[in-house]
Amino acid sequence: MAFQYPLEQVLDVKKKRVEDAERHVMEMRKALEREQDKLKEREKERDRVKQHYQDKLDQFREEISHETTTRKIQNLKNYLKVAKENVTIEEKKVRDQQEQVELAEKKLEEAQKALELRRREVDKLETHKEDWLVEQRKEEEIMMGREQDELGSVMHLVRKRQQ
Repeated sequence: MAFQYPLEQVLDVKKKRVEDAERHVMEMRKALEREQDKLKEREKERDRVKQHYQDKLDQFREEISHETTTRKIQNLKNYLKVAKENVTIEEKKVRDQQEQVELAEKKLEEAQKALELRRREVDKLETHKEDWLVEQRKEEEIMMGREQDELGSVMHLVRKRQQ
């Protein structure tokens, strides 16, 4: 006899929620990877700007050590100031992107927790279903045993009457 689990629809809904949560985790993982890639790009750009600043600073020191005009030194100072501002801007971009990476990590962690919760719900229902099926089989065996006993009693009475 095939048993129909009364909570089968609930179990199906919960399994679908697990699948949705798994997809959400994958999306969050991809989003984190994208944010990490952006961070690497920002860091490369910052390092490039820092290196440019350092090169100009070295050039400035070289110019100072040689005889040069005041105007040229002033121009280099002004350029160094702009280059330093660019370094500051790029460092801010890196910090901002690091915050985005941390936010993406938190979202991924939350999605993983939600997935784990949904999986536990499905596991509980599947365990309940297994227990329910065992109980149904026991009840069926008891009913079949009773029917066999009843059939045996009827057969015995029929034979007794025939004698």
